[in-house]
Amino acid sequence: MSTIDYFNHNMSVESSFGYSQAVRSDDLVHVSGQLAFSEEGELLHPGDAAAQVKVTHAWMDRVLAHYDATRKQIVSQVLYVVNLRENFEATAQANASYFGDHRPAATILGVPDLGFPDQLIEINFIIDLRLPA
Repeated sequence: MSTIDYFNHNMSVESSFGYSQAVRSDDLVHVSGQLAFSEEGELLHPGDAAAQVKVTHAWMDRVLAHYDATRKQIVSQVLYVVNLRENFEATAQANASYFGDHRPAATILGVPDLGFPDQLIEINFIIDLRLPA
């Protein structure tokens, strides 16, 4: 028997686009791309990769908290970065700081653009709730 749980930040874009922020299936949680948005769903820190990744990590922490999970239970992530060469260092430093000694599998992709104008960072990830917190 599978345990299914859907998690949302209750933003209008979730309904209008037709997605959930996260879906739990048994002990795995698949998390949609998180980004640097406000409570109202507006992009924060346009054009500032370092600031955007910091806010994105805060939204990731909200998803983790919903599932009583920790960063150590993130098993993989994909980082989408606009202007990768220009924004790689800021993204890498923030990522290393966020995870500390934990090292999830990761892919970083340079992309031409993302959903919001001036959005530079988006991160999706998978949580394995079987792992120690």
